Amino acid sequence: MVSKKKSDINDKSDYGDKISKIYLTTCQKYDNYLQYFCQRFSNNNKPVFTDQEVITIYLFCTGVEHKYKIKEMYNFIKDYWLDWFPKIPSYQAFNNRLNRLSEVFKHISIEQILIGMSEQRELSINILDSCPIVTCKGNGKGKVARDFTDKSYCSSKKMWYYGVKLHALGAYQKGTLPYLKDYIVTKASENDLSVFKENWQELTDTCFIADKIYQSAAVNEVLKSNNSEMITPIKMKKNKSEVLKQRDFAFESLYNKAVSSIRQPIESFFNWLNEKTQIQYAGKVRSNKGLFVHIFGKIATALLFENLF
Repeated sequence: MVSKKKSDINDKSDYGDKISKIYLTTCQKYDNYLQYFCQRFSNNNKPVFTDQEVITIYLFCTGVEHKYKIKEMYNFIKDYWLDWFPKIPSYQAFNNRLNRLSEVFKHISIEQILIGMSEQRELSINILDSCPIVTCKGNGKGKVARDFTDKSYCSSKKMWYYGVKLHALGAYQKGTLPYLKDYIVTKASENDLSVFKENWQELTDTCFIADKIYQSAAVNEVLKSNNSEMITPIKMKKNKSEVLKQRDFAFESLYNKAVSSIRQPIESFFNWLNEKTQIQYAGKVRSNKGLFVHIFGKIATALLFENLF
C-alpha cells in the first residue's frame, strides 16, 4: 500500500488515519500468524497486490464505509482510494483473491474472542441463541452454495429462507451486550439443541440461559453431572384444569419474564452485529467461498473494530 502525504490524509478527515491503522494492524497480524491461513495455488508468494491490502480493503469498506457488497467495495476503492491502492487488480482477480481468505477472517474473529476472554473475570452465566443468514427468502429454491445451505423457517422473523444459521454463545454482562465466547455456523435447518449438545453441553460450572427450544431432560442430566444447568422459560403444560392454570399463570409469567430479560441481550448482540455489517443478508453471494468470506469477514470486522477503535 502506498502512503500519502500528511496533508492528503487531513483532506479526508480521519478516514486516512483509520485506513492506516487497519493496514498496520493487518500487517502485524499477517506477519505473526495470518499468512499461514492464506491459500496459495501458485509460486507467486509475493504478489504485486498483497493479501494485506485485500484484507485492509474489506475491513475498511465494511467497518468504516459500510459498503457490504464486494462489487460496491471494489468500485469505491477504484473511485476514491486508488492513490492508496494503485496496484489493485481487476474486479474478477480481486474477488478471487478475497475468496481465498475466509480462513484469515475466521482466525481474526477467533483472536478477538480470545483477547476479550482474557479480559473477562466472570464468564459463568452464558446466553444462547441463533440467527438466520439468508441467501434466498421465501419458498423458492436457493441456487447458491447449495452443498452448505438449505431451507428453514425463522419463527422470530416469520419467514421461510434458504441459507445458514449462526449460533452464538455469549457471556452475560449486566447492562451491556454479551461478550461473544464462541460461535458455530450450520445449515439453516440444523436444530439449535443439537448444536448445543455437540459443542457446549460439556462445559463445566456454567449456567446457560436460553429459550424453550433448548429444553431437554437428557441434556439437563449431562449438565448436572458437569455442575452446570440450563434455565429456559417454562412451557405451559397441556391438559391442566382451569384452576391450576390460573394458579400457575402469575408465577410462570413472572419467571418467564425474568428469564427473557437475561436472555434478551443475545438478541441485541445479533441486532448490533447486523447493524454493523449486514451479516444476515447474503443474497449477493455466489459461491461457497464467497459465503464463508461474507460470514467470517463480517464477524471479524465487527469484533476487530470493537477492540481497535
